[in-house]
Amino acid sequence: MTTRRNFIKTSGVIAGSTLINPLWGAQNMRPLTNTGNKLKIALVGTGSRGCSMWGRDLVRRYPDQLQFVGLCDINPGRLETAREIIGVNCPTYTDFDKMMKETRPQLLIVTTVDSTHHEFIVKGMESGADVLTEKPMTTDEIKIQAIMDAEKRTGKKCRVTFNYRYSPHRAKMWELLRNGEIGDLTSVDFHWYLDTSHGADYFRRWHRLVEKSGSLWVHKASHHFDLLNWWIDSDPETVFGLGSLDFYGNNGSYRAENCRACPHTEKCNFYWDVTRNEYYKKIYVDNEKHDGYLRDGCVFKNDINIFDKMAASIRYKNGVQVSYSLTAYSPYEGYRIAFNGTKGRIDAWIQESKPVNDVDYDQIILFKNFSKRQYINVPHGTSGHGGGDDLLRDQIFLPGISDPLQQCAGTRDGALACLVGIAARNSIATGEPVKIADLTSIKPQEKKTYQRL
Repeated sequence: MTTRRNFIKTSGVIAGSTLINPLWGAQNMRPLTNTGNKLKIALVGTGSRGCSMWGRDLVRRYPDQLQFVGLCDINPGRLETAREIIGVNCPTYTDFDKMMKETRPQLLIVTTVDSTHHEFIVKGMESGADVLTEKPMTTDEIKIQAIMDAEKRTGKKCRVTFNYRYSPHRAKMWELLRNGEIGDLTSVDFHWYLDTSHGADYFRRWHRLVEKSGSLWVHKASHHFDLLNWWIDSDPETVFGLGSLDFYGNNGSYRAENCRACPHTEKCNFYWDVTRNEYYKKIYVDNEKHDGYLRDGCVFKNDINIFDKMAASIRYKNGVQVSYSLTAYSPYEGYRIAFNGTKGRIDAWIQESKPVNDVDYDQIILFKNFSKRQYINVPHGTSGHGGGDDLLRDQIFLPGISDPLQQCAGTRDGALACLVGIAARNSIATGEPVKIADLTSIKPQEKKTYQRL
């Protein structure tokens, strides 16, 4: 069996690189085809997200812009499956260092287990590649500092794929705030609900272990904290967190290793037959013999050590206060948000599953003081994650697309999104508020720094 230790073994830095920086989608970007060649891409981590959003979808959408030169994963069986799903004939590797030396990509895409992101990001930049990483950028403050130090040391760039910034209704909220529709922003109420389908799935997978995912404070909530940082246009300063495991894990009355081996399938509401999903079966079930990873783990396993109920109070450098919560066992999926300002309020209740009304838009309510409500209907996007996926990918891989809404996210954005969750996690452990400035070399600024990538 291939082990993680063998997979990420120590190697020397590849020096003397003259690779071309990839296209990043902001105003200062260079054309991809300025040398007549396609962008050379390598991918490490061939799970569901790597195979689809950052594999197959790129090959289909940008055939003239990019070329995969290598795929890497700890699981050799899944590698071959990934090559078939993505639709490429490039070499595959279980040795990351060998892939980087032999293929010398211009861009490395990282979609591995969260706790290993920093290792591949750092080694990728040291090998001469720019990096595109799935969120969260990493899982603790030490790893964040290592990434920032490597970026400064190598001169390479790391972009974090915060696709939530790109969904039309969230972008509309950003525009309303920037236009001063509710005056000066003073506070935000933000409450996210994961349902007993999507929410439960985090407790089946490796995400259930804080040592791999950083907990839902980091893996999931970093999306939400990035949105807050972007909307508020300031840096988080102080965080106080609360959290507990009340529903999943050892709260169940019965359990097993995984659903396929469970004797309680007839009475468990969370029984899930992974073999009925052909995509998951091909990627995971057919290849679990190589690494022992069970995609259909029991949501009541005793080793679950992440929270399923969380709340945080966040103070920003510009004085804005945030009340945030995340519940992972709701009967429906979505979120409620309210922005309170000196001249009014913006409200939204976004229902991502089991909506009250079957409509093709998301509604934002703008209510100005001493005035009537205004209902703003934002049409649904046509790609995943609220319509953000294609907009994000196009900005990365197509030439000439500017960034008027400041949606490009670099290491500082990725770090601050993670640091809010890390601070909340640390706060729960100590019972005390945590200052963001005490975690890394980042010093919170009253007005957010916009990174041109």
